[in-house]
Amino acid sequence: MKITAITPYLVNVSEKTNWFFIKVDTDESLSGLGEATLSGGWEQLQLACVARLSEKIVGKTPTDAMPYLGVYPQSAGGLAYNSILSAVEMALIDIAARSQNVPIYAMLGTPQRNKMALYANVNRMTENRTPAGFAASAKKRVEEGYRAVKLAPFDGVHWEDLEKKNVRKKLQNGIDCVLACRDAVGHDVKVMIDCHWRFDEKTSCHILRELESAHLFWAECLVSERADFYPALQRVRRFAEERGVLLAGAERQVGAWGFEPIAKGKLLDVVMPDIKYAGGYSAMLRIAERVSRSDMLFSPHNPTGPVCTLGSLHVCALVPNFLILERQSEGSVYDDIIVGKHPLFQDGQYGLPVGPGLGIELDLGAVKERPYRYPVKEALSDPRLG
Repeated sequence: MKITAITPYLVNVSEKTNWFFIKVDTDESLSGLGEATLSGGWEQLQLACVARLSEKIVGKTPTDAMPYLGVYPQSAGGLAYNSILSAVEMALIDIAARSQNVPIYAMLGTPQRNKMALYANVNRMTENRTPAGFAASAKKRVEEGYRAVKLAPFDGVHWEDLEKKNVRKKLQNGIDCVLACRDAVGHDVKVMIDCHWRFDEKTSCHILRELESAHLFWAECLVSERADFYPALQRVRRFAEERGVLLAGAERQVGAWGFEPIAKGKLLDVVMPDIKYAGGYSAMLRIAERVSRSDMLFSPHNPTGPVCTLGSLHVCALVPNFLILERQSEGSVYDDIIVGKHPLFQDGQYGLPVGPGLGIELDLGAVKERPYRYPVKEALSDPRLG
């Protein structure tokens, strides 16, 4: 079996979001799917990376192609190239499982569970960025059956800018949004916050104090995960632990050894590798095993499309230290572009994927009806957030 083509498919989801899928075809009529979604308008760079990788592996067998798919943080192509490498690894694993007529999880190991808990990321669905707006979004998802919700309400805030009055107002608005969500969903629902590395140690501790009454389940990406921030991260973790809050993060780390300093230093309670950046299925399983030896929990970052969601479910089924999986809430596009039997959502959980390989296909006709649109300015990230 040889690879004959690597084809990208871009799908517009909203004015802020496009999904980036990869389909790998072979000369034996078997195909596989991966996902490389990278927000912020980087798709043209990713397309160039697809062309570059195609030159290296089209014509090779999947086995011979695998050594070309290692991800490295020092790669000159950065996260854009690593996302394409990860997506192609996902597609080749999908092909291998389809060739054996088994689900991916069955090919890679023995399931530890047959249901995976989910939380609803309500950030992108919330256009009204006020306490009332976030509260309404959170309440809607809880009414649909979710038992955990996450919001990222600190728009326009960075600790370096807090001397500005309008930035301090935005910080307070974010705090008020979290408190409003807690009031809206009651105390039996987990509430999490995503801070996108906006804060330093002082501001992180301030937020955790202000939100004590919200009884947060976790606080995600409070401070930068650069090496020079490790001491601050350790102190913030202890501060959060005293308040019963888990510290989560590391979604941008690449490769199993990229997580080594975090695991060795026990800098987080919950690690959040992303299958589409971290290296695909094989890297995700290695990461889970490594962090488990440091008594850390595993909760994949997954604010993207159906290929990553299904791929992450296959991994979550196999991992002993799995906690909960993210599910982005953003319109109806997710269901519109897939064909196949998607796992059912019931009692805040998904069941195991069924069918060979990934378990779903893309409806390419529906995909083509949603051509790529460059995201609006508000969706382009502040370069300090990382």
